Amino acid sequence: MLVFVRDKSGQPLSFGTAANKVYCRLNTIILEFTVYLLHCVGHIPIHHIRRFFYRIAGMKIGGGSSLHMGIRLYNPKNISIGTDTIVGENSILDGRSILSIGNHVDIASEVMIYNSEHNIRSPLFESVSGKVMIEDYVFIGPRSIILPGVTIGRGAVIAAGAVVTKNVQSFSVVGGVPAKEIGKREDKNIGYVLGRANWFR
Repeated sequence: MLVFVRDKSGQPLSFGTAANKVYCRLNTIILEFTVYLLHCVGHIPIHHIRRFFYRIAGMKIGGGSSLHMGIRLYNPKNISIGTDTIVGENSILDGRSILSIGNHVDIASEVMIYNSEHNIRSPLFESVSGKVMIEDYVFIGPRSIILPGVTIGRGAVIAAGAVVTKNVQSFSVVGGVPAKEIGKREDKNIGYVLGRANWFR
């Protein structure tokens, strides 16, 4: 029997399996093109326009929230952002699994939030995902990294440059690599509004 289609390891594929692989590949290419277009949109220097296109692409963005220039998005349909939240310049928001960002969250510049990574313990090096939940009134300092499966509790503070690998309790202050608790946010009666973002950032 002649086999015309094989997978990348040389194993023969049935017609149905091959058709499914082609379908998945086309969807991946469309998503990659969408992500590229949104990367281009991220350099338009008016946040109202950027937010408009992000919403068209499937992101849920609450009123008064703004995303500054240079943001990279992976699969925007899985990303939701509450009201009065600010995401700083050149940040990465990963939507390959659920990414939920609450209200009044302040995310500084160049923060990386990932919810998919490779399993380094597996011989197949396959990807594994875990949703990331960021609750209300969280502050994430510049160049912090949030890894898959993490929940950051209400009012928590992530210090600049921290690598968050596990859940952060509400009102905790964490820092370091990997991030550990270094303090507490004493005033738990918070209710501030971050306010209007600069138009041309």
